[in-house]
Amino acid sequence: MAKYDLVFIHAPSVYDFRKESMFYGPVSDLVPSTPVFEMYPFGFTTMAAHLSKAGYKVRIINLASMMLNDSKLDVEAFLSKINSDVFGIDLHWLPHAHGSLAVAEILKRLHPDSKILFGGFSSSYFQEELIQYPQVDLVLRGDSVEQPVVTLMDTLSRSGDLSKVPNLTWKKDGKITVNDMTFIPDDLDYLDIDYAWIIKSVIKNMDLEGAKPFKDWDRYPLTVSFTVRGCSHCCAVCGGSCGANKIVLSRSKPAFRSPEKVAEDISNVENYLKAPVFVVGDLRQHGESYAERFFKECKNLGIDTHVILEYFVPPPESFFKAADSTFSRYSIQFSPDSHEENVRYALGRKFDNHSMNKSIGFALQNNCQRFDMFFMIGLPEQTPESAISSAQYTRDLYGSNGNDSRLHIYTSPLAPFLDPGSFAFENPEKYGYKLLAHTLEEHRVRLTSPSWKDVLSYETKWMTRDQIAQTSYDAADLLSRVRLDVGHITQEEYDEITSRSKEARALLSEVEAATKIQNSEDRKAALDALRGRGMELMESTICQKRELEWDSQSVFRSAPRVVKGLIFKKKKR
Repeated sequence: MAKYDLVFIHAPSVYDFRKESMFYGPVSDLVPSTPVFEMYPFGFTTMAAHLSKAGYKVRIINLASMMLNDSKLDVEAFLSKINSDVFGIDLHWLPHAHGSLAVAEILKRLHPDSKILFGGFSSSYFQEELIQYPQVDLVLRGDSVEQPVVTLMDTLSRSGDLSKVPNLTWKKDGKITVNDMTFIPDDLDYLDIDYAWIIKSVIKNMDLEGAKPFKDWDRYPLTVSFTVRGCSHCCAVCGGSCGANKIVLSRSKPAFRSPEKVAEDISNVENYLKAPVFVVGDLRQHGESYAERFFKECKNLGIDTHVILEYFVPPPESFFKAADSTFSRYSIQFSPDSHEENVRYALGRKFDNHSMNKSIGFALQNNCQRFDMFFMIGLPEQTPESAISSAQYTRDLYGSNGNDSRLHIYTSPLAPFLDPGSFAFENPEKYGYKLLAHTLEEHRVRLTSPSWKDVLSYETKWMTRDQIAQTSYDAADLLSRVRLDVGHITQEEYDEITSRSKEARALLSEVEAATKIQNSEDRKAALDALRGRGMELMESTICQKRELEWDSQSVFRSAPRVVKGLIFKKKKR
């Protein structure tokens, strides 16, 4: 049995989702992962690279993805064979509150002498509550713990003084200690983003399944390059906003990776994989010169891969001209959240429709390969009529851009939970929210609710949870009708989408009726009878999820590139 110093494990949202009778709904329709939220945070790879460089034996295991792809996987038998001094579990996104703690309990039971380490945004926010769970030994707080985790492992290896480890919350003999939050880097150029380590780890462990970032990544790989941690914007419902970063992470300003390093990261990806690279963060957030330097360095390096850019505030045409002259293929992702200015302003998004619409036109006129745009439901000042009228806005937008098929517009519920630390979470009444869960435990318990509507931890002054659920289907159905009318989908595709939506509505009502059955055995039997239909609707509830897949080839077709990249890296050393 191989022995590791630290194994990172990504748990499913709910453990064990394969045995639970749950109707997930459309809460993950617009992200690459399924409702199990099997996509692990990128921090796993940067922490693993730093630890490996320091001489530690590390492995990443995407348990959620493994469970999705193997319904017969015996999780406890599998985990019992993983021997590690420390198991690191992410609780970054709050929808993992149930699965992460359940997997931690299993690991503590199977490996009582190993330490259980938690990290991530939600771990940082709920650290005082989290450390009180018996299966949790350590919590590393912050958004940049690559160096603190090395310090932690050094300290543990010599049985040293844990009070010297920055950002650490820990307990010994029942006594809880919260160390000062002293490691908050001002920039991200110190990060060691080593894609060769990830590939070598897969080969060494003969485990592509366990290392995949999400379920179908091997078929449709998507890679990322980060420009920033933190944010200069203060969107009311965002846990990554400037306000939330100050509350949760003690970060007073964003930390940027230099544009030259970001371009280098993309080039490094290109050495190993022929796959799109999503550049996380608005390139103009750190000023126009940042974007200019990025485009210049990408040209110098001869980047020839599909690059996906995002922006938070509509840019001028010069931005798209620069992207067009730099990349052979580029796409854009933009989340205005609402087509109504008053809703966006209430969120803290201070741009008007005129500038928004112009930027979309600029992108399409400057050879953007694909423009993805996302609306959300459950926002401040947003009524059901407001959310549904996004379909008419979409019709007008398509019309003003010649019904361009490169423009893709989607809608979905905001999220199952309000982000902890966000302005809306900290002061819900001010933003028109009613919170139905406040503590980590309250969120954990909600996750096993049979209906996705009952998982929602909030409702608003303008929409109840029932209205949020029904409006999500209504808005999506109307948007599908618009897409049919402008020729973006066929009648067959439209019929398939609306059929699934109709089935989802019916199932929502049936699940709700089943939950009201008084006798517990009869209630369980009724829910179990609906389980199969719920699993069939697990993905692509109100849209065709395959539309979110990028034009990438299977990772196996990149094998010659991988071998060449590894050989080149070895020679370089």
